[in-house]
Amino acid sequence: MTLKGKILAGLLCCAILSLPMGAEARHHKSEKDNTVVHTEKALPDKDWRQEVIMRKMHEEDPANAGTAPPAKRREVRTVKQANTMHRWVVNSRDTGGTLLFSDSPEYVDRPGILYQDTVQGKARVLYYHLNNTRIPQKVAVVLENADHKEKANMVRVTRGGTAWPSDDYLWVGKTTQNQYFGEKKNDLILVMKDKKRLLQSSMDEIILQPGQLVYGVYDFTADHPVKASVIMYPAHVDPFSFMNIAKVLPRDSVALRGTFKGMDREITSSREYDPEKDGTVYVMLADDKVDKYKVGVDATDGTQTVNYGNYGMLYKIAIPVKEGAPKVQYYLSPLGGTYAGAMTVRRDHSPYTKRLETPQGRVYFGDQTPPESEQVSKAREEGIAFFGSNMELADLGSYDNSVPTYFEFSPPGASNLPACLILVPAGE
Repeated sequence: MTLKGKILAGLLCCAILSLPMGAEARHHKSEKDNTVVHTEKALPDKDWRQEVIMRKMHEEDPANAGTAPPAKRREVRTVKQANTMHRWVVNSRDTGGTLLFSDSPEYVDRPGILYQDTVQGKARVLYYHLNNTRIPQKVAVVLENADHKEKANMVRVTRGGTAWPSDDYLWVGKTTQNQYFGEKKNDLILVMKDKKRLLQSSMDEIILQPGQLVYGVYDFTADHPVKASVIMYPAHVDPFSFMNIAKVLPRDSVALRGTFKGMDREITSSREYDPEKDGTVYVMLADDKVDKYKVGVDATDGTQTVNYGNYGMLYKIAIPVKEGAPKVQYYLSPLGGTYAGAMTVRRDHSPYTKRLETPQGRVYFGDQTPPESEQVSKAREEGIAFFGSNMELADLGSYDNSVPTYFEFSPPGASNLPACLILVPAGE
């Protein structure tokens, strides 16, 4: 590089590092088919700003803050010594109901219908949109009874959540996942013939200022066919009146929207994991090499679509462990970069699940993980990976094998992918 080039690069680096977190970020398909997030305003390398945010949220509403108060120490382990680990062979199958995924256009520059389709039975809707207009807007999911033979249609919301809109996209992503993986719901919505209802009444109370992002995920069950429409509409307008004139907006270039059958992915293995014999192993998540992306259809025009990143897919992971073997330590590691999300763990068939923030004690992690070289990436795809010198791990806990251990995982919006679940003999 020339002297002039070095000076310009130095000035550019200083300018980037001085900018705050959370601007112009979106996820999309990269050249390597991994889902990434482009952040044109770089993330700060200090944790003080995130700790202030989390302390404020915890003080205002400790029960539903969405993130835990910061720990006295970082609950993220950085592996300093390189070690080899092997990919664990797993079986996967997609089950459950229908996923409605609305993320295109992501930067919404005018009011309209963002996505729309008719479903029956179990379903999940995910919306992820930014107000790219100059005026305040709202985003809502409108339900209509699509079975004209039935006078009433009962819809039961069983799970879900959404963060308050913000221009801090990683915070939005993590808070939404914390709510989704938190306390279950049991909301009943009666959708009468020729009437419209909101999936959540609070949706008409949440205002997106220009430049703010909203992200929501909800599971529901409909007794009869119901049309679900994700809309963005001016803040002063009635959503049901708006539906009478609203038009479907065209997709953006990334085209991340569609209807996908089989919204849950069950991952297990036919072979039991023996920590003493097998050592450290990993399970790939949302890499489109081992763990393939879902293919569906854009119901607004019938074209085929791909869910780059498997957003909205709920992974149910259960790796059997050899009886009598020592405890197993579990970690989640982001391989693509900055990551902010949540998971759950459940023991045996207990109805109780424990929510796990990834990471615990701060909003995001993975920002210290250097990009993989092509050689390292290829080796990982073929079954051998390494703990890099700056690889960060979210601690998911250490468990014995007296009963099965189950994890729930879903790729969080605004985060980098892929990720991997790592199993290590406890104590190593």
